[in-house]
Amino acid sequence: MHPSTPEKPSTTRPMRRADREVRSFEEIIDILRNCTEVRVAYQDAQGLTIVPVNFAFVYNNDDSSHNLRLLMHSATQGRKIEAIHASGNALPVAFEMDCDSLIYTGRTPCATSTAYRSIIGTGVASLLNDEHEKIDALKLLMKQRTDMHNVELLPRQVSKVAVWQIISTEFTAKAHPLPSDMR
Repeated sequence: MHPSTPEKPSTTRPMRRADREVRSFEEIIDILRNCTEVRVAYQDAQGLTIVPVNFAFVYNNDDSSHNLRLLMHSATQGRKIEAIHASGNALPVAFEMDCDSLIYTGRTPCATSTAYRSIIGTGVASLLNDEHEKIDALKLLMKQRTDMHNVELLPRQVSKVAVWQIISTEFTAKAHPLPSDMR
């Protein structure tokens, strides 16, 4: 760990397998870059549900609050949009993302496991209503997920999609690598 790189402070319940917790900024960013979707769980009038969505992220190590901001887009109507509206634009959510998943077998059935890296957390989902914020979020999504750096978006295009965010102050990152003899 480089001394100038602050670690994310733990604000959640201690992880049972603390040896697998990822706290370095660089490693958290690497997990965020390698996860292609986030699964967002929430409760509405119909009950609990979970939805997988593509996302962009903003996470800065110079932000003393260590907030993680996830940005998504979707249709302007539907269950999750209705839930955000019903919550007064502050819907409590839980989320999970994972990457590098690989089941490996050990010498015994009990030694079989899964290698992975993941981030799990809670936050608040809200809709972005400002056109400029929506454009910035959509451009970031295109840049991070498609490598398209100079996307031009017209106001009529932006008005046809909902752009929403999750602000999370409580999340943990975890890694369970392949055993060294399997790498």
